[in-house]
Amino acid sequence: LALFAAVPRLAIRYKIPLILWGENPGLQLGDLKTLGKTGYDGNNIRNMNTLEGGGIDWMLEEGFSIKDLIGYQYPSHKEFDDANLQIIYLGWFLGDWSYINNGIYSSLNGLGIKDDGILNGDPQGISALDTDWVSLNQMIKFLKFGFGNVTDYINEEIRLGRCTRDEAIRIVEKYDGLCSKKYIESFCEYLGITLNQFWDQVHSSTNKKLFSIKKSGKIEKLFKVGYGLYE
Repeated sequence: LALFAAVPRLAIRYKIPLILWGENPGLQLGDLKTLGKTGYDGNNIRNMNTLEGGGIDWMLEEGFSIKDLIGYQYPSHKEFDDANLQIIYLGWFLGDWSYINNGIYSSLNGLGIKDDGILNGDPQGISALDTDWVSLNQMIKFLKFGFGNVTDYINEEIRLGRCTRDEAIRIVEKYDGLCSKKYIESFCEYLGITLNQFWDQVHSSTNKKLFSIKKSGKIEKLFKVGYGLYE
């Protein structure tokens, strides 16, 4: 919420009429509700699943005031219109803008990448470098919906013609939904919960139409990547 809401909040506060964002999530990640009037129009980013599914009620219940949470409240359509504010996706104007190309360019110019990405659903080790816990988010997304960030990114590679569908299926089968145990343990330590409590919660959120949970706690897919569930 803060990541996406704070930028337009600051723009409105300081009368900045233009925001340059990076990738178009509708075109690169398939979040089609964010698509605007053009490929570079970003004013519909408010419909992104991260924002649409979020909320501040739980923070209010914890005792924070509305004033404390301004940076977590995405501006309304009226606030955008009153400020004549426009978000532009910069990636639209760069012909080689992509997950892989951005990673290659950044790595060659000094960016340090993760050396354990292969264990965390990111074979390239170039995503979510500012946090260790996004891989948990993507693992749980995988267990709820049957796809994680590897599926997101490999679909872009297919559209760009750098990967065939069959190659993509093999990569997704191998890497999607993985999360290193050390990140799960550090997350549990931060929250002050046990591993059993963590997995109880994950199991309760797991989509039983897509996965089975064995008595041992092991989770197994009921589907084959690239094929319909009942085919």
